[in-house]
Amino acid sequence: MKINLIRTFSGLAPNDANAEEFLKKKKLGSILSADVKEIRNYAFHKKLFALLNLGFEYFEPGEVSSKYGVPEKQFERFRKDVIILAGYHHTVIRLDGTVRVEADSISFAKMEQETFDGLYSAVLDVLLKRIPMLQKMGEEEINKAVDKILTFA
Repeated sequence: MKINLIRTFSGLAPNDANAEEFLKKKKLGSILSADVKEIRNYAFHKKLFALLNLGFEYFEPGEVSSKYGVPEKQFERFRKDVIILAGYHHTVIRLDGTVRVEADSISFAKMEQETFDGLYSAVLDVLLKRIPMLQKMGEEEINKAVDKILTFA
């Protein structure tokens, strides 16, 4: 069973009704074994998506072109590409022997908070480098805009 605990001055305590109910059923002095993992900051996760949404809003596909054409303006692809450009990716060798670069998962189960903190900073750097409108805004104004987006979310 998975339960959520919170660190208090007196030790670990239940953080929700499920954890409280589970612990009530155990006798005092019971020894429990657990694999402990700190849960990532959900508010910061939302902040990353607000930053990505801001970048996507100002992204113009015509600013980038290749021999294959210009990128499509599609949020999910934009999100993955920005994460890759931020350096959070892995390579996959396909059955036909070709190589594809895929964005690392940012799910709570796959990425620790410390790594996620670095990702946020790297994503901000990528957006500042690649999106002219955000270059004009600068980091402080971008953070204000992200905070504003979060108040409406």
